[in-house]
Amino acid sequence: MATLCALLLVAALHGAAWFAWNRPAALPDWRGPIAGFAFAPYQRGQSGEAGDWPTAEQIAGDLRTIAPLTRRIRTYTVDGGFDRIPALASEQGLDLRVTLGAWLDGKPRDAAELRRLAVAARARNVDLLMVGNEAILRGDLTPAKLAAQIRTLRGMGVRQPISTAEPWHVWLKHPELAAAVDVVTIHLLPYWEGLPVQDALRFTLEKYQAVAARFPGKRIVIGEVGWPSDGRDIGAARASRVNQAAFLRGFFAEAEKRRLDYFVMEAFDQPWKVSFEGRAAGHWGMFDLDRIAKWPLTGAVRETPGWAWWAAGGTLFSFLAVFALLRRRPDIRLPGKLLLAGLAQAFTTGIVAVLLTMAGSYLSWSAGLVWGALVLGQVLLLGVLLADGFELAETVWARTRPRPAPPEDAPLPKVSIHLPICNEPPHMVRQTLDALAGLDYPDFEVLVVDNNTQDPALWEPVAQHCARLGARFRFFHLGRWPGFKAGALNFALAQTAPDAAIIGVIDSDYMVSPEWLRRMVPHFADPKVGFTQNPQDYRDGADSAFKRLMFWEYAGFFQAGMVTRSQRNAIIQHGTMTLIRREALRMANGWAEWCICEDSELGLKLMRHGWEAVYSPESMGRGVMPDDFAAWRKQRLRWAYGAVQILKQHWPAIINPFRRELTLGQRWHFATGWAPWFGDALGLVFVLLGLVWSAGLILAPVRTEFPILLFMAPSLGLFLFKLGQIWALYAARVPCGWRDRLGAALAGLALTHTIGKAVILGLFTRRLPFIRTPKLADAPALLRGLGMAWQEAALAVLLWGAAAGITVVHKAATAEAVLWTLVLLVQSVPYLASVGVSLVAAWPAKRPVARPATAPALLLRQG
Repeated sequence: MATLCALLLVAALHGAAWFAWNRPAALPDWRGPIAGFAFAPYQRGQSGEAGDWPTAEQIAGDLRTIAPLTRRIRTYTVDGGFDRIPALASEQGLDLRVTLGAWLDGKPRDAAELRRLAVAARARNVDLLMVGNEAILRGDLTPAKLAAQIRTLRGMGVRQPISTAEPWHVWLKHPELAAAVDVVTIHLLPYWEGLPVQDALRFTLEKYQAVAARFPGKRIVIGEVGWPSDGRDIGAARASRVNQAAFLRGFFAEAEKRRLDYFVMEAFDQPWKVSFEGRAAGHWGMFDLDRIAKWPLTGAVRETPGWAWWAAGGTLFSFLAVFALLRRRPDIRLPGKLLLAGLAQAFTTGIVAVLLTMAGSYLSWSAGLVWGALVLGQVLLLGVLLADGFELAETVWARTRPRPAPPEDAPLPKVSIHLPICNEPPHMVRQTLDALAGLDYPDFEVLVVDNNTQDPALWEPVAQHCARLGARFRFFHLGRWPGFKAGALNFALAQTAPDAAIIGVIDSDYMVSPEWLRRMVPHFADPKVGFTQNPQDYRDGADSAFKRLMFWEYAGFFQAGMVTRSQRNAIIQHGTMTLIRREALRMANGWAEWCICEDSELGLKLMRHGWEAVYSPESMGRGVMPDDFAAWRKQRLRWAYGAVQILKQHWPAIINPFRRELTLGQRWHFATGWAPWFGDALGLVFVLLGLVWSAGLILAPVRTEFPILLFMAPSLGLFLFKLGQIWALYAARVPCGWRDRLGAALAGLALTHTIGKAVILGLFTRRLPFIRTPKLADAPALLRGLGMAWQEAALAVLLWGAAAGITVVHKAATAEAVLWTLVLLVQSVPYLASVGVSLVAAWPAKRPVARPATAPALLLRQG
């Protein structure tokens, strides 16, 4: 019941927000005729640029559409059959006067255009001739050359008055042009001036009066006046359906009062103009491309007339998605339900709004594919958001169900512990072996397998130490051996004592607790348990500030993520501190030598065979962390690349709903657990595309438009949510101070580029390529830090440079410009984090760093 109430509350708020956005706008009614329309009868898929002209039947149909609204139209060319427009109007019996235009661009074809105009002007319903349209504004003709063309037309014996059309400021700048024409035709389009719609009518009338005062005695015609229903913001000018209706309905009343002669820009939307004038150029029509009126001339106007259906669709989708999640965790308390429902609804609304915008846009196939890809990216982001939101709700507002403790009299079978090593420092391995020798367990063996170590000084001391520890410890030196760590573990499996029922694996740097086996082996009394896992923990977190960052970054996964996954038997097996039932390992055919994350691959494979896993968040062993940023990054690169290898191998079992090897909960965690890493790859792609787009915005600001707000806002929202999620998860499960939470978040961000790159490599390669680490051991700390993160530093500089360039060129004049600049700056945060963490790692520590709490201490604090 609480779940239903939470969903209904969010749905109600969502509906109220849609209504508020689309509340009816009360505008002045207009019941009279419209003085005239700019008339370009291009249909869907036709273009004046490509010379794909409408047929006579299509032109006649458009004339019939607008005839009830006006008695006058204006055209722009007499090419492509447009010279027949006056005759077509007469043939239809329509009382339409035509201002006939000739398109001039300073090319040789201008002469033929003027000849066609002179012939077409013989029609009785042609009342004015327009020689050129904004030819001076475009720079195609000078005023003198345009005046010469007007004289040429006059010499052809035409009877109608002649004009040319230019924006108001061109007439004021070139008053000599007025002497060449009978009528001054001005364009008044306040949208292009960046004015708010509230000031547009005042501006229009002021500029009309300025031109009329400059040319007394001349007839003044407004050749174009209007406002687009869609398009980018220009200064304070916002293109929208309501704004278009508000401006034009207000203008009609003023024009009648002042007896102004005008043509509305324009009758029908013209999407073919978008390529050279921007998105708004396709949306100036009072009718859309399907010849449907965008708004009525009387009564209220809504921005989205069919908004209720779009809102209902978004509500239903988010309702079902969240209900499917919450019905599996009814114990999540009300704040968690509201959070998850609100997140899903907000993000779904963004996707619906994009689809609504697409439905109202005239997209070419190529543009449709681009928009479709962006929508798909948003759907993937929604999946990541739902997964992260559900994890947050489970962690903070739901009960953790502990696994029943094993029976106290559970049997303690023989354990074979496998320790693979390769080029490891002998003193470190000896510490690991000494800790194993101190295990409080009746029957175990230790197999040390050294592979691919060529220097005897590294492996011989280990062999000698095994001999000193006694018969329980056996050492094998393999020399060159295939399969890397998995190959060594498979060799150890073949050498395992026949009576060993449990296989243990630890890394060469781990010092185990004496009670490890005695505490964990009893779980195998349950015949369904295939393996157990303890967290990775570290003993060198106090060595430097860098290692403290790493310590808490690791702790977040093992104290929060793994605990949540264990509730659905979906943990990630991570190699060290794991125990595996030998029978289960045999059924899985051992370790996968094709995968560089053989441990995680084995865990998933065991689950596919029906085995259960036990995760204990209690620390039973501690190792050492990477010594520098390059090594840490290489470790995470291997993990992410291995995850992609695993998904490529096992994706049918995870994705295919007809496969039954995995439970729904396991599918959920393996699909969503690695989804953020794919999100990092997607983020890297977006960064590169964003830089290319920004170059267009800087170098070609007129032809390049900003991405629409609906594509920019979700990425910013998801970034902010991720930061909040990390903070809340750490507060709930990892009891460290706010500085360590901040450090862990910084450390996680620092790996974003590495993970994204690894995922992309994993998708398109089969083996991890060699990546050279800069050799800067003797360089100053600053150079070493920058050298380790040079790619991230370069991208950060490019993003900040792009943000600065856009600020200079676009002057933060619109919300789109400000938001895009903010997007670029936010995109730079992970790269700046990488540089910062790399510098911290390279900088020599001047004093000991306060020791972070060990994992057992964390558990005691959690109670």
